[in-house]
Amino acid sequence: MVKVGIIGATGYAGAEIARLLLGHRDAEIKWLVSKSFVGQQYEDIYRNFFEVIEKDCSDISIADMAKDVDVIFTATPQGYLQGILTPDILDKCRFIDMSADYRIKDVAIYEKWYGIEHHSPELLPEAVYGLTEVNREKIKAARLLANPGCFTTCSILTAYPLMKEHMIEKDSLVINALSGVSGAGRGAKVANLFCEVNESAKAYGVTTHRHTPEIEEQLGYAYGDSVTLQFTPHLIPMHRGILATETARLSKKPDGTSYSYDEIKSAYDRYYAGERFIRVLKKGMCPETRFVEGSNYVDVNFMIDERTGNIIMMGALDNLEKGAASQAVQNFNVMFGFAEEEGIDMIPMVP
Repeated sequence: MVKVGIIGATGYAGAEIARLLLGHRDAEIKWLVSKSFVGQQYEDIYRNFFEVIEKDCSDISIADMAKDVDVIFTATPQGYLQGILTPDILDKCRFIDMSADYRIKDVAIYEKWYGIEHHSPELLPEAVYGLTEVNREKIKAARLLANPGCFTTCSILTAYPLMKEHMIEKDSLVINALSGVSGAGRGAKVANLFCEVNESAKAYGVTTHRHTPEIEEQLGYAYGDSVTLQFTPHLIPMHRGILATETARLSKKPDGTSYSYDEIKSAYDRYYAGERFIRVLKKGMCPETRFVEGSNYVDVNFMIDERTGNIIMMGALDNLEKGAASQAVQNFNVMFGFAEEEGIDMIPMVP
C-alpha cells in the first residue's frame, strides 16, 4: 500500500482526492491536513464521509509528514508549496502539487502573473508538468509533479494535436472558456454567493488571467516555438464543468490547399485514439459538460468554417475531476506503476 498525505484536505479538490483514494486498492490515506479545521473530525466537515473516514484534521508539518508517507498531495493556494518545500524534504517522499507553483518554468513569468516571489526556483528544473496524456513517460520517474488546473487542461488538450502538427497558425488562437463555480474553491467570497452567481454569466480576468502563460508555454512546447494567444474565462451558474471554445486560423498545406475534415480528424486520432480518457466525438457533435460530469473524461471535437478559413475546436471536462483531483490520481497511478484507471474509472453522471 502506498501511504498518502493530503494537505488542503478540506477544499473541494482535496476532498475529491480523498474520495477517489478511498476507492483505490493500493492507496492508504494516513494524514488529512487542514489549517482551518485542526482537530475537527473530517466526517463533520464533509458529511458524505460520515462513517467512511474516521480521522481528525491535523496540522502536522510537511517535513514530519514526508517521513511517514510515500507521496503528499498539496491541494493548496499558490505560494504554499514553493515557500516551504526544500530538497531535503523532497528526498523523503514524492509530491503532487495542485497549485501553479511548479507549472511555469520561467520564474520571472510566474512572479509577474501571480504577484508573489518564488522561494524554491532550484526545484523547477526537475518538476514535471502533469498533463498525463502528453508527459506520461516523464511522470513515471517524477518526484515533484505540477498537476495542471481545469482551464489549462481543457484548453491545451483541445488544441494540442493541431498545434503539434502545425495545422493551425500558432498565434491566431483565441480561447473562450466557461467554468462552474466550484472552480473558484470553497473559500467564502461575496462574488461567489448564490445570489451573486445565479441567473448570471460574466467574463473575468480579461487579458490578465494567470492561466494564460501556462497555456502558452505548454502549447509552445507542442508547436516547437513560442505561442501567443488570447484567453478569456467566464463564470456560469453551475457546480462543475469547463467548456472551452477555441478559434484559430487553419494553416495551408505545403501545396497551398486547405486541410479537410478527414485530415484534421486523423490528427486527433493519431494522438488520442489510444487514450482511455480522451474522447474525440463523432462528426457534428459538440462537447457538453453534462456528459463528462463526475468523470476523468475529456470530450473534444472540431468544426471547420469554410467561409472564414477558421477552425473551431471544442473541449469539455469536469473541473474537479480531470481538471484537478482525478487527473492527480491518474498521475499518482503513473508515478507508482498502477493501472492508469485505478480509482478513477468513473462513468459520467447524467443527469
